[in-house]
Amino acid sequence: MARTSRQEWSKRVERWADSGLTAREFAAELGVNPHTLAHWKWLLRSESSRTTKSKRTPTRRGASKSRRLPFVELARSAIGADGFEVVLATGTTVRVPARFDADALGQLLGVLGRTS
Repeated sequence: MARTSRQEWSKRVERWADSGLTAREFAAELGVNPHTLAHWKWLLRSESSRTTKSKRTPTRRGASKSRRLPFVELARSAIGADGFEVVLATGTTVRVPARFDADALGQLLGVLGRTS
């Protein structure tokens, strides 16, 4: 018996969603296991969700956002009452003064995020 392609499973899952039938009912019509049908629905949605999350979204200035960085802490620092520290999960600490260039900070955090 030949393997069914990902594309075919995608079409089946889409038709199932449009049908209004339960997994058991739709699978019976196709002659497949309802658990296999449900698994493909989960797998395709999971992949779609990961793809959507990993796409870069443009910022208001046209630059692209990097993936979310695992920040650990945002705290007042020893550099002054208006400054702060950004501590990454890797332990890297970035001290930011009260007056800073937001674009430059964004670029720095993007680079640090890619190297961590």
